[in-house]
Amino acid sequence: MLAPNNVNYEERPLSFAASTIEELNLLLQFDSSTLDRGIKVHSNARPEVIAACKHLFDRGLVDQPDGGYLTDAGIEALAHAQTLAGLLNDKEPA
Repeated sequence: MLAPNNVNYEERPLSFAASTIEELNLLLQFDSSTLDRGIKVHSNARPEVIAACKHLFDRGLVDQPDGGYLTDAGIEALAHAQTLAGLLNDKEPA
C-alpha cells in the first residue's frame, strides 16, 4: 500500500516507539498561546525526558538541548501533536 509521498506503510512499523511518545508529551508541554515561554528540562528529570529533549534538539524542533524555545519547525510539530492528541483523546467516537 503506497500512501502520499510514496511512503510504503507495509515496510514501516505502524506504532509509536516509547521514545517518540516521550517526545510528543514533551512537545505538548509548550504553551502554544505564546512563543515567549520556553521550557527547561532539569538534570534531575527522568532520563527518558532528558533523552526526548535532546532528540527534539537534534531534530531542530527546540533551540537548546535542555529545552529552550520552539523553532519554526517545532511550532509546526506542536500544532500537529496537539491535533493528534485531540483526535486520540476524544471520548466520543466520531
